[in-house]
Amino acid sequence: MSDTSRKPHGRTAQRLETRQRVLDAAIAEFRATGMAEADVAAIAAAAGVARGTFYFHFPTKEHVLLALEEREEVRIARALTRFLTSPRDLATSLAKTIELVAAMERRLGTLLFKDLLAVHFSPTRPLTEEWREHPVIVLVAEMIERAHRRGEAQIAVDPYHSAVFFLLGLYGLLATTTTAAALRTVTLDNYLVTVLRSLEPR
Repeated sequence: MSDTSRKPHGRTAQRLETRQRVLDAAIAEFRATGMAEADVAAIAAAAGVARGTFYFHFPTKEHVLLALEEREEVRIARALTRFLTSPRDLATSLAKTIELVAAMERRLGTLLFKDLLAVHFSPTRPLTEEWREHPVIVLVAEMIERAHRRGEAQIAVDPYHSAVFFLLGLYGLLATTTTAAALRTVTLDNYLVTVLRSLEPR
């Protein structure tokens, strides 16, 4: 089957195109003002749709951030997957992960990145087994497992938990060093060293 035959057509294609316009307009508004201050009417106007159309696609402003989170995670996972097609040691693989996540923070801007993290870690999204399906977590867990098989790392806990701990720390460091570029560079370098040492075989 060709790519063309798999692409949506007619009303489905139109609905997806409209949703994308609304999402892009909402992201621009959130980046400028933050989610809390974002004006749905301004978003709808920028997207060229009625206010109700925004709520049709995104019942709340938080749903915009959930869609953005999914898009950014897929983007990072694709880049990381391409990077890992060649053999890499654990240090290089985790350093690339840090680089890609930091690039996302720069791409989104401080306000939007912090809003994204707030939704990601919201108490209304309790930890469930769904976290094992997040592609970046899966990739980092696989890095640790491969390093363990090579004798390069120990697995003291479930590698998925190790991946989550690594990413939680990374997000936290990025969120708290947004205005201190020099400190961020040193902190992230030290963080990588600390993580690698925690995984060293005993």
